[in-house]
Amino acid sequence: MLGGELDNVPAAVNYFQYDCCHHNSMVKITKGCDVVYHCAATAYEGLSVFSPHVVTQNIVTASVFALQRSDRESREEDRLLFVDGALWGQRGAVPRKLRAAATRPLRHRQGRGEQMLRNLCETHGVEYVIAVPHNIIGPRQKYDDPYRNVASIMMNLMMQGRQPTIYGDGEQKRCFSFVDDDIYCLKEMAYRPDVVGELINIGPDEEFVTINELANNIANLLKFNVNPIYMPGRPQEVKLATCSADKARKLLGYQTKVKMEDGLQAMIDHIRRKGPRPFRYHLDLEIVSELTPRTWKEKLF
Repeated sequence: MLGGELDNVPAAVNYFQYDCCHHNSMVKITKGCDVVYHCAATAYEGLSVFSPHVVTQNIVTASVFALQRSDRESREEDRLLFVDGALWGQRGAVPRKLRAAATRPLRHRQGRGEQMLRNLCETHGVEYVIAVPHNIIGPRQKYDDPYRNVASIMMNLMMQGRQPTIYGDGEQKRCFSFVDDDIYCLKEMAYRPDVVGELINIGPDEEFVTINELANNIANLLKFNVNPIYMPGRPQEVKLATCSADKARKLLGYQTKVKMEDGLQAMIDHIRRKGPRPFRYHLDLEIVSELTPRTWKEKLF
């Protein structure tokens, strides 16, 4: 389990730890299911240009095997919920109304799973919906991962008395969606007839903040005297990455119920209960060069 914690799984859930790249395993665990949520991925945008094999294997290949599952000849009642993250971005400011239809994939692997999904599902008669949550945050998020989850990384560092690291000038802008708001939308997507074939962004487009602002917000909640360590920007990192949630509002009744400050406080409370942790460099760097962030090469976190 690369991106989560086993103790987050409720005791009443039938949990199977299988590799999504194993076709027979996918067929076995989805047997008899009418609705399948495909959320498994190594969703590491920044790492994807330094560990392209593992990221592609666990996103593109895993998605293909997830799409091949079905135990019956008729799939008319099947629906696949394909959950992707940070699919789209723009390098310059764009009007909010246009962001729902942004057309530039952020990384080499992004968009491939979606393209195969459309092709296979439309060919074989499987209903599908594509959900694109933006920068999910929440109290049980893995916070000892040095490669992703910027808010959790900053909290873990500050709670150890260490300064957060910011790549570039920190003026990159993002919107952060609290997990409860995303779960509501994913539940609604399971059976609604008017969402089939749709790609739906989920995110609080009312709260669009820079990474500098995020660091200051976390520091204020922790009462920490923040003085970030700035490192060179990561290759191909998009300056502006947001979304329009207009379609989610129209089709799903989405609304941002948890403000960013409240979500960050819930995360801080959780880490305080669990205790700060050393970071685990659990994925190998496949390409090491002068472009590879020092934080990863030298394991600075």
